[in-house]
Amino acid sequence: MIHSFPPFVNAQTEILILGTMPGITSLEKQQYYAHQRNLFWKIMYTILKKVPISEIFEEKIALLQQHKIGLWDVLENCERQGSLDVNIKNHKENDFEMLFKEFPSISKIIFNGKESHKYFFKKFGQIEDITYYVMPSTSPAHTMTFENKLQLWSACFH
Repeated sequence: MIHSFPPFVNAQTEILILGTMPGITSLEKQQYYAHQRNLFWKIMYTILKKVPISEIFEEKIALLQQHKIGLWDVLENCERQGSLDVNIKNHKENDFEMLFKEFPSISKIIFNGKESHKYFFKKFGQIEDITYYVMPSTSPAHTMTFENKLQLWSACFH
């Protein structure tokens, strides 16, 4: 059984980015999007016009929080061989009812990949007053150029 991280959310968070479950490298390093070929941080730093990308995870989280962006995963725990979402079994969702009560300023959810949206929507449906965006996964397993992913992700922040 593998477990996701606690949410990186605070009272100012308006945008919540949700993955499905951290991959093997992220779990080993205890950091979101730690795989060096995952484009998440490159995309976020480009959108937020901040370079170079920090090597320090806490600085990456601080940058997101300065821009009212939070991070979490749809699933609290699951069984999974490898890092691919298609291999997820026996999953349990995180407690989003509590999260949205505690942080009512969240008005936008950006799903990092279709699978995170699928798991979330199946359990919680469309939540009133929250806009959903389903983005292409930043994972290296999702083959699409950086430029194309960046263009699609950028649309969520305007």
